[in-house]
Amino acid sequence: MIFRPVPFDHPDAVKLNDEVQAEYHVRYGDGGDATLLEPDDFRPPNGVYLIAYDEDGTPVATGGWRSQDKNAEGNEDGDAELKRMYVIESMRGRGLARRMLAELEADARAAGRVRMVLETGDQQPEAIALYASSGYEPCAKFGYYREYESSMCFAKPL
Repeated sequence: MIFRPVPFDHPDAVKLNDEVQAEYHVRYGDGGDATLLEPDDFRPPNGVYLIAYDEDGTPVATGGWRSQDKNAEGNEDGDAELKRMYVIESMRGRGLARRMLAELEADARAAGRVRMVLETGDQQPEAIALYASSGYEPCAKFGYYREYESSMCFAKPL
């Protein structure tokens, strides 16, 4: 598996983002994640967007983080916000999400971020289990979905 940083608007990133949005629609019955994300959010040193490619060069997983500091949406200074973690269905159950998460945490730590935060929904038990088993703990809600009952927020010191 090769983890490669790419722009958030890279064609492979767009393709996998469309797939994760379709999965959100199935799980939540809406139009997907409405959080505003811009390609510049993931440009180093303020973030990174990674794609995992298999040995054939097929994109199989994504994930990114973006810098967040104290703001009206509940973030704190030094936060790195995890976004768009996704593994294609045929590659699930192989530890790929855990590897992606470790890569993103290391990158955010190297960039001087002090806490990784994420928001997920109550219809994503696999994600919740991954984060809990990786040392994430519930935290105060933040971000676009902070007032939604189905929203769950987690944090981990880096």
